Amino acid sequence: MFDFRSDTVTQPTAAMRNAMATAVVGDDVYGDDPTVNQLESMAAERYGFDAAIFCSSGTQANLLAIMAHCQRGDEYICGQNAHNYRWEGGGAAVLGSVQPQPIANEADGSICLQAIRDNIKPDDAHHARTKLLSLENTIGGKVLSLEYLAQAQALAFEHGLRIHLDGARVFNAAVKLNVDASEITQYFDSASICLSKGLAAPVGSLLLGSDALIRSARRWRKMLGGGMRQAGILAAAGILALDEQVEKLRIDHDNTQYLAQQLLTLPEFTFDLDSVQTNMIFTQYTGKDGKALAAYLRTKDIIISASNAIRFVVHQDITVDAIDLLITEIKHFHTM
Repeated sequence: MFDFRSDTVTQPTAAMRNAMATAVVGDDVYGDDPTVNQLESMAAERYGFDAAIFCSSGTQANLLAIMAHCQRGDEYICGQNAHNYRWEGGGAAVLGSVQPQPIANEADGSICLQAIRDNIKPDDAHHARTKLLSLENTIGGKVLSLEYLAQAQALAFEHGLRIHLDGARVFNAAVKLNVDASEITQYFDSASICLSKGLAAPVGSLLLGSDALIRSARRWRKMLGGGMRQAGILAAAGILALDEQVEKLRIDHDNTQYLAQQLLTLPEFTFDLDSVQTNMIFTQYTGKDGKALAAYLRTKDIIISASNAIRFVVHQDITVDAIDLLITEIKHFHTM
């Protein structure tokens, strides 16, 4: 089965499965799981932070960050397309009483710096208190430049804001920019990094930040029911994700370019090739009904999103042979 819907569907590697089976574990709520502790300290040091906390998901890591940075009646600024605004259940507002202030994303995924300035609220009882700027890299598969991140950080400092990175695919951004991920995270007061997307761990994200921020996040995590016990079984895979999988994302990016070139040979798919920067392709499908195409492909053990606006995502379990099969079956579908 070849699944092009998302890089969340990646299967753990054989090395991960072995490490999970043999992991040394303890009770993480007591702070006694040595493998969790190893993962957290390793990630914090590697990416330039004081501390880290292992979370069950990127949604949880982003929520903990917002709740640790902000208080009730505060607000965070983010992009209109930000995952922590559109796709995380409104958790900041519902559970943290923190108001989002979305701003339209530019075509390159960034947020206009002047628009950010214009949306910082004055110190007035009529307004929520603007406390946090949240950026996402990559966003929609697009990479924010280091220059832009430096400018955003300077803006945040100028206005007394904290700045958070939703780094669910920060390693894709780092590989595209040909830098270490620490070159991206250096511009942020906190960062969430996902282990279970392109890096292939079965579960988990990390929130990175200052000692004080992570202490607060740990308290919120417990309150939200996120305290895990022998979580070292999962953390063992996370360690290998960071140690062994990052550079392999280059293969995913190369395969995505190959898929993009193949799709552009089909008249039913339209998209801008320059928009394909990492492991995602967003395309309009103008052929037969998208749901019918998806249903047909599933009979051939190929899964895509069922829509006329299709996102193809390439990951470690999508090979060149899988791409060739996808293209062949799409062509066959249009001859039926």
